[in-house]
Amino acid sequence: MPEPRSPREPSPYAELDRAAWAALANTTESPLTDGEIERVRGLGDELDLDEVRHVYLPLSRLLSLHVRYAGALHRATEEFLYDGRPEPDRPRRTPFVIGIAGSVAVGKSTTARLLRELLARWPEHPNVTLVTTDGFLYPNAELERRGILDRKGFPESYDRRALLRFVMNVKSGRERLEVPRYSHLRYDVQPGDPLVISGPDIVLLEGLNVLQPAHPRADGRIGPAVSDFFDFSIYVDAATRDARQWYVERFLRLRETAFRDPASYFSRYAGLTEAESVARAEHLWDTINGPNLEQNILPTRGRASLVLRKASDHSVQWIRLRKL
Repeated sequence: MPEPRSPREPSPYAELDRAAWAALANTTESPLTDGEIERVRGLGDELDLDEVRHVYLPLSRLLSLHVRYAGALHRATEEFLYDGRPEPDRPRRTPFVIGIAGSVAVGKSTTARLLRELLARWPEHPNVTLVTTDGFLYPNAELERRGILDRKGFPESYDRRALLRFVMNVKSGRERLEVPRYSHLRYDVQPGDPLVISGPDIVLLEGLNVLQPAHPRADGRIGPAVSDFFDFSIYVDAATRDARQWYVERFLRLRETAFRDPASYFSRYAGLTEAESVARAEHLWDTINGPNLEQNILPTRGRASLVLRKASDHSVQWIRLRKL
């Protein structure tokens, strides 16, 4: 991704380096402790109080502003459309939906969990729900039946109709929704234990492909895309070589931790030597995750409302925000 433009060049984006972005929240104290940050940090992610204060606190403040003024617009629209109708008979405001996309291993899950914690501390919207698209993957048995188990994470491995239906139900104001859960230990959808969502103020939807454009139907028509129902979207970005290295490093950590659990789908990797583990991780990246990034995920970066660009040490170095 190119470096930010000179501020003198006309652009549809506002681009700020880390120092300028951090200054936007220099009077706001982080509401999270080291222990709370540790709980949301993903394996291999570098995240500390400084990163929260300099990057994610300003982001949570910006998002909170968007939520607040979306509420004001909702009220004004209600008055325009339903003038004279009693307030109980007017449609209720629907949740503010934020999509979070990016490659495997760039830290988008940590970003999503951290934003859930930060946004819930703002008094205007205490009920913040995080949903990952992993639960909308087809079960392994179905992926095997279709011959695409080795393309898990590619757009076709998801039940896109179910995911679209879920987001549409959120923006329709459904009071109670159930979302399938995913077990990373079993590497499969977990039946019979759905996540129940009830009356959220904000829904964070995190996943590799949430910014994908609409998939053409069999008759050639183009229906709505999941991202059509987002109020804001974030793309967590990094150089491909860095994402590949982070993936290998995470694989090595998993080899020493989760892979050692006999119940783990990947327990067969626990006995690999370090050299064998590196070779296996590089192969998985080069044949699955890398192609998915280049073909499907990276092309959606330009559709995001905001891009967080990370350096090789995982720290966010600059931010690109689409102008209103």
